Parts: sequence; structure tokens; C-alpha cells
Amino acid sequence: MATFIDALRTGSWLTRERTRLIAFAVLFASSVGLAFILATSNGLNDYQGRPLGTDFSNVYAAGTYVLDGKANAPFDPPQQFEREKQIFGANTQFYGWHYPPFFLFVAALLALMPYALALAVWQGVTFAIYLFAMRSVLPSSLRNDGRLWLLFAVAFPAVFVNIGHGHNGFLTASLIALALVHLGTRPILSGILFGLLAYKPQFGLLIPLALVAGGHWRAIASAAATVAALALVTTAAFGADIWSAFLASTHFTRVVVLEQGDTGWHKIQSIFSWARMWGSSIPLAYAIQGAATLAVAASLAWLWRSSASFALKAAALVIGVLLATPYSLDYDFVILAPAIAFLAADGFSRGFLRWEKSALALLWLMPLIARSVAQQAMIPLGVMAMLILFILILRRAAHGLGLRVSRVTSSAT
Repeated sequence: MATFIDALRTGSWLTRERTRLIAFAVLFASSVGLAFILATSNGLNDYQGRPLGTDFSNVYAAGTYVLDGKANAPFDPPQQFEREKQIFGANTQFYGWHYPPFFLFVAALLALMPYALALAVWQGVTFAIYLFAMRSVLPSSLRNDGRLWLLFAVAFPAVFVNIGHGHNGFLTASLIALALVHLGTRPILSGILFGLLAYKPQFGLLIPLALVAGGHWRAIASAAATVAALALVTTAAFGADIWSAFLASTHFTRVVVLEQGDTGWHKIQSIFSWARMWGSSIPLAYAIQGAATLAVAASLAWLWRSSASFALKAAALVIGVLLATPYSLDYDFVILAPAIAFLAADGFSRGFLRWEKSALALLWLMPLIARSVAQQAMIPLGVMAMLILFILILRRAAHGLGLRVSRVTSSAT
């Protein structure tokens, strides 16, 4: 047992050969699962009668409404459900439209294509951008290391969760990763990328705080201008009433999806969901989430004002973005990919501290089993893994700012 604990502490169990084997095994198993779903589908619905890409069905249905000149309709759940039944059959499940009006442009563009093609284009293009973003995060020494980074980026279990849902995790991860990569050298571009994240507003709570704490004023101005431009273009295209329709739809999202857990507590991977899954009342769950969000915010403000390495600041912000919102699902775990990359780069550059390698491995593997563990054992593994690594990042930053610690050396990965 002592040897096992020591291996976890030092990360010595993470040899290069073992990590490659694990990644290939995950990639193979996930690919077989996706191939089965495609092979047993009818080109529109899978073998269980669900739309291929499940959640992508709401994007496509909303896009058809835009093409029909009814841009407000997706924000009304009964109308949205009716269109989904028209496309996917009367027995289809309801997949609600929960995006701001900005995203209707993307939905309409995709709805110009047949459904299967639109799904393939959406996932294919955003996946390619995701790989480009992941490559951009890593230093050349890791990019050229036998393309190992590419294996880990492709085999990351959250990739397959995202593809299975036809979701936008690749785009969200790419925007935040590239915004952080360019923050120091191209702040205007960085701000534009941060501004485009407004299509997922629940992830924007702590980004302005970090930028202010770090004094990145040009990026802040650029992000604000981007959001303003998006709002103006959206209003011009769809009319001012689109915003009242959007605001009205947030009641359904908040009450039915989030507070009542209609989606399933095992799918909503947040501190709020953790509290609700364990029997908390809604007010108490909000209080717990609020306290956690404030703690994460305070930690990020300290970190981004410090002289800690930028990789640590970036990784903490990415994880903090997920911890700070009550509304985060397991396909959003793709956003963790750049956090893992930033931390790996910092670790290989300056050495890993105790437990860091094992914690990184847990975070990488976690999306593979997070939903099942939460559903069967009521253990919110996703939130726990993020909290552990967030705390380890703060510890690493504190050590780098002057506390003397022993560095763990090994030949792992």
C-alpha cells in the first residue's frame, strides 16, 4: 500500500508507455462506440430513436426557424419542440434551445444543409479548430515530441462525449484557449475571442475579473466592443423583440433544466448540481454555489495579480470558469483540455510537485466515467477532480512565488 501511495504522490506510475497505452485504449473504445451508433442509425436518428448528435438537434431546428423568418420561435419551448418533432419524428425527446440570439446565425448557416451533413460539418470544423488551439497552447518541445500531444488531445474522453451530443465544446475550448495564448502578444485579437464566448454567457463570469486583475485593458475593451457589435448586428437582423424572447426563455432554463434537474444531476457537473443531487434545497444549493464562486473569484484575483507563471494563471482561469457556474454539463469538459495542456507545459518546464501528475491524469480520464459515477454512486467526480486540481494550481503558484518545496522528478510521460 505504501508503494502504491508513493507512486500516486510522485506520479511515477505515469510512464510514457503506460500513458500511450491508456490513450490508445480510450481512443479505440470510444471510436468503436461512435461507429456503432452511426452504423445502427438511419441517418437521422440513432438505434434508440434519438436524433444523431442529440443536442445538435435543437441547433438545427432553431436554424430552420430562422430560415423561415421566425427567429423568436426557438425561445418558446413548445414551438421549438414542435419543430423538432417535425424533423425527427413524433416520438423524439425535447432538446431545448438555451443560447443567446447571437448563436442563431450559426444555427441558420448549419440549417442550410441536410441534417447529417450539418452535424458532420459542425463537429469536423470545430474539432479541427480545437486541435489547432491545443497545438498553440503547447511549447515547441512538447509539440514535436513524437506527436504525443495529438494523441492525448484526440483521445481525451470529453472529445467523444462532445461528439456524441453534437455539442459546442470544441468551439468553446478553442476560443478560450486561443484568447489566452494571444493575450500577452495580440490583446485585441484575444479580446475578440473572449467576446465571442458570449454565446455561452454562463462561462463569462470570471473572465473579466481575471483580465482586470491582470491589467489587460486592451483585451477588455476589445471584448466589450465585440459583444456590443454582436448585439447590434443581432438586433438589426432579428429585431429588438429577440432579446425579450431570449430573456423569457431563461426562466425555463433556470427552473426546469437547472433547479429541477430535468436534464439529470449526473449530467449537470457543477457545485450547484452536487448540492441538489445530495438533497439540498434550491436556496441552499445557490448559497453553496455562490460561496464557492466567491472563493474561486478571490483566488483568481490573487493569482492574476501575482507574478506566477502565465500557464498557471491560464489553467486556473479555465478550471475556475467551470467551477463558478451552476450550469455546466459533462460535454463542457472539453474546456478542460487547454487547462491540462497549460499545466503539463508548466510541469515539464519547471518540474512537477507531489500529486500533480496523478491529479492531471485523473482530470484527463474523468470525463470517461463522470456521468456514470454520478448516476450510479451519486459521487460528483467531475467537480471533485476540478476542485483538487484548482487547489493544486494555487499551491504550485504559492511555491513558485517563494515557498521552498522539493520537486518531484521522474521519467514519466
